[in-house]
Amino acid sequence: MPSRGLSLGAAVVALALAAAPAPGAATEFTARVTNPYYPLLPGMRWEYRGVKDGRPLRDVVRVTDRIEHIGGVPCAAVVDRAYEDGRLAESTVDWFAQDATGTVWYFGEATRELDRHGRVTSTEGSWRAGTDGARQGVFMPARPRVGQSFAQEHYAGHAEDRFEIVSRVATVRVPFGTFTRRALRTREWTPLEPGVRDAKWYVKGVGLVKEATLKGGDERAELVSFRRR
Repeated sequence: MPSRGLSLGAAVVALALAAAPAPGAATEFTARVTNPYYPLLPGMRWEYRGVKDGRPLRDVVRVTDRIEHIGGVPCAAVVDRAYEDGRLAESTVDWFAQDATGTVWYFGEATRELDRHGRVTSTEGSWRAGTDGARQGVFMPARPRVGQSFAQEHYAGHAEDRFEIVSRVATVRVPFGTFTRRALRTREWTPLEPGVRDAKWYVKGVGLVKEATLKGGDERAELVSFRRR
């Protein structure tokens, strides 16, 4: 669930805007994403439960077996469906690829917001690397270290999410289980929503297990089920 969060200031100054891969480097990428902190293999499925703006939230993320080529790069297609009060409110397809070092790159998303009748009300935030000046960004480095900062998206005025790895976490508990010595925490933000700050927790071998808005909203979600294949 690509998202927001983090105070600006020094962190923005330290932000390392990830350079896009050079043209013709498609052979260095794979749609088989095995990064331990963000694995994306066909058949994997995550379900999250929480609250958004005071309403019950259920979010289901599934890695499909589809491979879509973006700028010649093979990308895994990941379907993300968010339900609010039991109805489908947003449906998104995200595209990811892993480079030869193990870093996960985010190549775009096609998102649709839906009304209670299932009609599309907005596709704002959709973008695709190589279209209209948009470029891919780093979603998870191969060897995450505290203090690293990256841009997940490069689409000016539409998609500009950023994140910083702020700590290793000794223990993180969610309904799915308790994890020790395998978690890291990030803080996220976007200049498009300067008053919003989020946090995410990732667990080695599982991926995202928890996220929460720290400022500027009321949204939180925790992992309740996970299927590897």
